[in-house]
Amino acid sequence: MARTVLVTGSSRGLGATIVKTLAQQGFQVVINYYKSKESAEKLASEIGEAQAIAIQADVTNRQEVEEMIAKATEYFGQIDVVVNNALVGFKFDPNAQKPFRELFWDDYQQQIDGTLKAAFNIVQSVMPQFIERKNGSIISIGTNLYQNPVVPYHEYTTAKAGLIGFTRNIASELGQYGVKANVVSGGLLKTTDASAVTTPEVFDLIAQSTPLKTVTTPQDVANMVAYLSSENADGITGQNITVDGGLTMN
Repeated sequence: MARTVLVTGSSRGLGATIVKTLAQQGFQVVINYYKSKESAEKLASEIGEAQAIAIQADVTNRQEVEEMIAKATEYFGQIDVVVNNALVGFKFDPNAQKPFRELFWDDYQQQIDGTLKAAFNIVQSVMPQFIERKNGSIISIGTNLYQNPVVPYHEYTTAKAGLIGFTRNIASELGQYGVKANVVSGGLLKTTDASAVTTPEVFDLIAQSTPLKTVTTPQDVANMVAYLSSENADGITGQNITVDGGLTMN
């Protein structure tokens, strides 16, 4: 039976690339969106109703997440994998990024809620069926800026760093139930909606600093997510897997 994967924030950008890649490899996909209803439904229609459904939910709202999980489970029978991908209110703009002295705690809180609170809501909501079946996978999208802050995106990178701690604790506690939890940390992606305002100079700097002399693409990250969603990766948990052409090395 095909595995069902819920991808948060997947109507466009990296999330849409992940959904398309999963669908091409035979997975059933749940396309979560917050405001981009038209894009989400168009993507679901392109894939086909037998393999995809688009569901609206604010991932920072627990009740909406519970309703989304219930609807997706009713539609496909079960959820096998969740991908915490949604990005809340952030653009990778090196010129507009505030220096630390000008930041407010609310800037941090927005990213912490969008990253950690969202992952918390998703994982707690889907966990009962994972534990009941003694199988399931949690994949969260991180960033290599945690290791190499080429641009100091303070609030974004701090929240993503917390996601690694969250993931490893989940992996440790839920491993006994066959639940895996990993982070996929991409480099700056060329190009998504969030990185569209990144200057060519920053992309060039990254490419020249990378062994492969290239910038990470959304497809590179999507390929790793698809692998971790498959049975081939059932022995992998608690890992932060970096996909950035070797810019950072663990």
